[in-house]
Amino acid sequence: MIRPFIEEITLFLLPFAGFALWLLFRRKTPLEAAHWDGRTPILALIGLALAGAALFYTGWTAERSTGTYVPAHMENGTFVPGGFK
Repeated sequence: MIRPFIEEITLFLLPFAGFALWLLFRRKTPLEAAHWDGRTPILALIGLALAGAALFYTGWTAERSTGTYVPAHMENGTFVPGGFK
C-alpha cells in the first residue's frame, strides 16, 4: 500500500534532484538559497505534472477485473477465498 505513495513522491522530487545535480555539475553549491529562489515554483509544477501523468498512465493501463466479485465464504466446512468469477 505504501509503494504507490513512495513512487509518486519520488516522481515529484525528481526535478528537484535533477536541478541539484545540475548545480553540482556547474560547480555551485545546491545548499545556497539564492540558486533556488525563482526556480522552486517551476520545479514544483514539473514535479506535479510528472506525478499526475504517472497517476493517469497507471489508471489508464491498470488491469481491470471483469466478472462478479464473490466474497470469501465457507463451503462444506472448507474456506473458499474470495475473488472475481
